[in-house]
Amino acid sequence: MTDTIIDVPGYKTGTWVLDPSHSEVTFSVRHMMISKVRGTFGMKSATLVAPANPLDAKVDAAVDVTSLDTKDDGRDAHLRSADFFDVENFPTMEFVSKTAHVADGEYFVDGDLTIKGVTKPVSFEFEFGGFGTDPWGNYKAGATAKSVINREDFGLTWNAALETGGVLVGKDVTITLELQLVLQQD
Repeated sequence: MTDTIIDVPGYKTGTWVLDPSHSEVTFSVRHMMISKVRGTFGMKSATLVAPANPLDAKVDAAVDVTSLDTKDDGRDAHLRSADFFDVENFPTMEFVSKTAHVADGEYFVDGDLTIKGVTKPVSFEFEFGGFGTDPWGNYKAGATAKSVINREDFGLTWNAALETGGVLVGKDVTITLELQLVLQQD
């Protein structure tokens, strides 16, 4: 349990689950050292168990790596191959939170990220979007989580040298989750 207690207006205790039609995972990475390539993954699941103190909440999330989409079929096939994600053997990316903390007024969720069978600690900067009830009576929460990882730490090491110097694919990947969760009714 965390000694720090925070107050988040609209926060309710209970179990929250992903609303997949209003959630997405995006990523961006440098290409040829001159621009960024962006892509998306589909969310498989996310569950937030919310106790009285939001900093004690626990999150489990899974991403469908086979759903990878960068708007280029050839690149997507290469990214799904054993050179990168090896989706045949590792179709899911997972995050399990361990702790949460506040630093300089910003919220962070720390946990273990597993990609391609490799698990490493990662900290996501977390921004509450707010809470509200939809027209069907469902109480929902919105949030954004963002982190930068080194893809090579997770065994995603394929690259190609460029004649002009540098490499084809950058190491740092920015991951952004746009989430909408629904409070489960008893």
